[in-house]
Amino acid sequence: MSRFALIKAVLGPIMRLMFRPRVEGVENIPGEGPVILAGNHLTFIDSMILPLVCDRQVFFIGKDEYVTGKGLKGRLMAWFFTGVGMIPVDRDGGKGGVAALMTGRRILEEGKVFGIYPEGTRSPDGRLYRGRTGIARLTLMTGAPVVPFAMIGTDRIQPGGAGMPRPCRVTVRFGEPLEFSRYEGMDRDRYVLRAVTDSVMTEVMRLSGQEYVDMYATKAKAA
Repeated sequence: MSRFALIKAVLGPIMRLMFRPRVEGVENIPGEGPVILAGNHLTFIDSMILPLVCDRQVFFIGKDEYVTGKGLKGRLMAWFFTGVGMIPVDRDGGKGGVAALMTGRRILEEGKVFGIYPEGTRSPDGRLYRGRTGIARLTLMTGAPVVPFAMIGTDRIQPGGAGMPRPCRVTVRFGEPLEFSRYEGMDRDRYVLRAVTDSVMTEVMRLSGQEYVDMYATKAKAA
């Protein structure tokens, strides 16, 4: 049994008991081949729930601090996140964005599922913010379809991102696959990249019901 299968077998029932996730549209995720899952990001718990509600293993980029913690808690976090598919990258470095993009491309070229939060960070206030164009670069470079998804209610599990998680029902909603083959070879055109990204974010907004803010979440946090 793989570590991913073991984690799902052990923690899956606990997560279902605590969060009673309602999963809608999971059949929209192709059963094989490369696919990008792109969705909103409300809280730290999102990255724990998403891999456990998908039949296929989801690989995603995470902060390297998630796997470098000390003590028993640090070792457990590293074991869990690397087991479910997190690939640690130092995103704060000058080349962090490029490293994340190339890692995602490699995963997709291997025919796997890559999960991404186009906002680039957690929403500071529960609204949906402007997407970064890395999602567009990935789909245009690899030809992988994009399945948009929405996390609903996860912000009630850990309000403010702090404290112990509390039981609360959540919904994970997947939309129909989006494909952008009509833009093949245009992954360096910034207008195309913005159009593709906005198309994905429009679907995420429709699925989540969030209010949309046409600015980057990092700028909102800084303000």
